[in-house]
Amino acid sequence: MKKILASIIVCMLMIACSVEPQPLDYGIDACYTCKMTLMDPKFGAEIVTKKGKVYKFDDMNCMLSFHHSGIEPEENMAYRLVIDFAKPETLIDATNSYYVKSDSIRSPMASGIAAFNDEKEFNKIRKQYKGILMSWGEVITQFK
Repeated sequence: MKKILASIIVCMLMIACSVEPQPLDYGIDACYTCKMTLMDPKFGAEIVTKKGKVYKFDDMNCMLSFHHSGIEPEENMAYRLVIDFAKPETLIDATNSYYVKSDSIRSPMASGIAAFNDEKEFNKIRKQYKGILMSWGEVITQFK
């Protein structure tokens, strides 16, 4: 009986400690940084720690403010995710995304940055908004 109970406890702990991204729940989730409710499905971001803690953000500048705050050291971050502007509500790897910065992009907290997973979609939007290309490294230094 003790072995069965121990096995059940171990299984429950493994499930409880899973490190996985969570979908952003627009209209319900609040941004960790600015506390505003996430509303625009073309924007948003998420950081998941190696321990499974999930932080959700409504805009790149909120995520990057948190990223630079030291609340969670970078080495503790398992996932850095952003919403794909071309595929609303779809989280993609922030470190390998294409970014467009333009004053014409109306993001929730005025970062003016849209993220893309697909290079063709990125180029189309970049021309439409007359934006500039940015890499992850440029984006994170832009908001230091």
